[in-house]
Amino acid sequence: MSLAKSIGKQKVNLEFNKDFIDLFNQKIKSNDIAFINKTFADYHPADIANLIENLDSDTRNKLIEIEAFNIEPEIFVELNESLQFEVLLLLKPESIAKILRNLESDNALQILEKLDETKKKNVLDKLSHQDRFLLQEGLSYPEDSAARIMQREFTAVPSEWTVGQTIDYLRESKELPEEFLEIFVVDKDFKPIGTVPSSRVLRTPRDSKMKSIMREVPVLISVNMDKEEVGLTFENYNLVSAGVVNKDNKLIGMITADDIVTVVQEEAEEDVLRLAGVGDEEITDGVLKKTKRRFSWLLLNLFTAIIASVVIGFFQEDIEKVVALAVLMPIVASMGGNAGMQTLAVTIRAIAKKEISSGNFFKIVTKEFVIGILNGIIFAVIAAIIVQFWFNETDLSILIAVAMILNMIVAGLFGILVPISLKKFNIDPALASSVFVTTITDVIGFLSFLGIGSLFFLN
Repeated sequence: MSLAKSIGKQKVNLEFNKDFIDLFNQKIKSNDIAFINKTFADYHPADIANLIENLDSDTRNKLIEIEAFNIEPEIFVELNESLQFEVLLLLKPESIAKILRNLESDNALQILEKLDETKKKNVLDKLSHQDRFLLQEGLSYPEDSAARIMQREFTAVPSEWTVGQTIDYLRESKELPEEFLEIFVVDKDFKPIGTVPSSRVLRTPRDSKMKSIMREVPVLISVNMDKEEVGLTFENYNLVSAGVVNKDNKLIGMITADDIVTVVQEEAEEDVLRLAGVGDEEITDGVLKKTKRRFSWLLLNLFTAIIASVVIGFFQEDIEKVVALAVLMPIVASMGGNAGMQTLAVTIRAIAKKEISSGNFFKIVTKEFVIGILNGIIFAVIAAIIVQFWFNETDLSILIAVAMILNMIVAGLFGILVPISLKKFNIDPALASSVFVTTITDVIGFLSFLGIGSLFFLN
């Protein structure tokens, strides 16, 4: 398998205007295959994918169904996951197999795993025995493992080979990747012992041994390593590529920096979307699909909001007697919620980068406690001054200042304790932390403000 290249396509990163999209729509409806193919030939695959994503669902379906149109593999891989799934439902197994044959193994695997079992089997039957074996083996590994993002196409030579032998091999072999930056040097058991940049091979005398010019492998990636861990490894060691080894430490694949860029981007997007409670939602998803994905999160938020309202209900009589309490209590809750989300965002990032350990845990918690106190004092003074000018009530100014300090401290502490606790229970902190932190800061904010307020004004 080898990824088809799109060299020579000069128009890159375009934003198609409405007039062109409307024209393209018309050409699809009129079956103008010549115009469609010319457009696809003139633009970069990423731009074509962007154009397809801007089409409505019916027009996209019509585009796929046009008999003379075969979607190019490099265009397909640029589509977002939601659209890839839509297209795969429309394509026949023969068409999907054609796409897979022209992709690197890691991209082919990502497409294959989107199919249902029946269609997956039919597609695999259309592939060669070697391609079928590699893809089936890849599917046997965990979904988030290094095996799912590695490519099977790599270049490896024995350590005893000379540079001349290596160059001749690179020129004559037809099974090598179309592009590679590093050549792996392996021992007699096919265990990687070093790498050599391809540029160094070209600049070294032919009679030099490969083992004499190699640099030792700084790190090897286990086939079962979590892909987030792989990303951190690349960052820590400034890797361009890394070999992937099986349980016997034999080289079976390679991961490159462009694969890691995709992983890091996907993980960042996933965390942002999960914090907002929208999962892996795509802009092209339909109304019903988006509504369904957001429902459970909004329902959970409704219940947590009811909890905060119940707390307010405990002080209903106090609020009726002192209306100013009702006017000011959202300020305390809002400031606590925002402070908690700030700490939460930093903590989730630190967890993802594995910067929090048992050795620095108490130091980090103490730091957040101090930050909560400092922010609490600063905003307590600001809020107290504003309330004093607003209501001219000293007791009310002291009340909001005390409540602000308490809630900011709680926000800082729970902004770090909640995600770490969830992580210990193997629950994704990006998925559930925001609801818990918001609920806690609301409840503490209302309790502190209304509870102290009832003492100040009614006793």
